[in-house]
Amino acid sequence: MRKDYAQTIPPEWLEYSGLFAALGDPERQRILLSFEPGESLNVTELTRASALSRPTVSHHLKLLCEAGVLERTRHGREMHFRLRADALIERLRTVIDYLEAHR
Repeated sequence: MRKDYAQTIPPEWLEYSGLFAALGDPERQRILLSFEPGESLNVTELTRASALSRPTVSHHLKLLCEAGVLERTRHGREMHFRLRADALIERLRTVIDYLEAHR
């Protein structure tokens, strides 16, 4: 047993709790699955494709951005969102590498 992690989590792992919390919600999963590869969508487009209200979709988008899953850019008066696939793969690969080293 590695007792050094029984009380504290390594700093590089602290961000993963937010990532997994963001990915663990079914509504946020539906939002992520709405994106085609390389596609940029705005809140209106995502709300139309969802059964959720615009404020609820905006809340989920905010959490996904904070977790590093989506990036947002302003286009005129609208915010557009894009999946940060490479960043997400890199973070998940860190977890996979840890698990592979401990099998």
